[in-house]
Amino acid sequence: MAISLRQIKINCSKARERMNQARYEHWAFGAFNLDDEATLRAVLAAASNKKAPVLVEVSQGEVDDIGLDTVRDMVDNLKAEYQAEVYINLDHSPSIESAKLGIEAGFEFIHIDVSQANHDASDEEIIAATKEIVDYAKLTGALVESEPHYFGGSSNLHSETIDYDEIKKTFSTPEGAKHFVENTGIDTFAAAIGNLHGKYPVPKILDLDLLKEIRNAIDCNISLHGGSDTPGHYFRDAVAIGVSKVNINSDMRYAYRTTLEKILSENKDEYSVAKLINKAVIPAVQAVVESKIDDFNSSGKALY
Repeated sequence: MAISLRQIKINCSKARERMNQARYEHWAFGAFNLDDEATLRAVLAAASNKKAPVLVEVSQGEVDDIGLDTVRDMVDNLKAEYQAEVYINLDHSPSIESAKLGIEAGFEFIHIDVSQANHDASDEEIIAATKEIVDYAKLTGALVESEPHYFGGSSNLHSETIDYDEIKKTFSTPEGAKHFVENTGIDTFAAAIGNLHGKYPVPKILDLDLLKEIRNAIDCNISLHGGSDTPGHYFRDAVAIGVSKVNINSDMRYAYRTTLEKILSENKDEYSVAKLINKAVIPAVQAVVESKIDDFNSSGKALY
């Protein structure tokens, strides 16, 4: 059931206040991808158990599969059941039109990323699209996130090693971050400091000195995408520096699939897959989320 514009504005105002609080109290929201109801239950169970505020997020693939309004309804129904503090993020929205739909659906966080659809989008195109969404988000007060570059990788399990010489070509710079923030008015800057979408054979390495320079250059929230398969000490240091949102997806999907494969192989005569998911998969994904919550220093920070 759709929520009123008044309630959407209240939710967005609270989300804005809480992001500001996270930044200055040095903890971060975990932004965890939602693939289905089981994933959502795992995230909310972890949030409830840890008394941590969280974001659940969907990108265009999940939007196409589930629908914006269904996501909104699922989250509203289950957050009451779990008594969890949770907000919704539209992640890597590839167009102005899709981002506006997320705002209208009542999502508290909107990530506009036209470079996902067009890797060769110019700086001018990215800035113009981002600024249009910043202006449109005033309808509800939703927080807008973006970045001036294409963010590489994917949410799959990668077999190749990480070519850091190549990745460093797309690292954020303090000057570039400042220019982008000033010309768009975004609430959250998605920094690239060695973070990369997906799981790889080797752990990721984050340039924390660069992060400090970016933090000093801009006066808005900072997020880290591609948080999976990153040693926890990087997150703990990043949060202390001033990161207030970290995205996690691949670690959860890996736990989901490998656990499901194992329990299916162990229960060949059980055809209620949902029963097996409830028994084993949800706890496995929940454990991943809880470990990230600890790294993000957000345990015990929920309002209720």
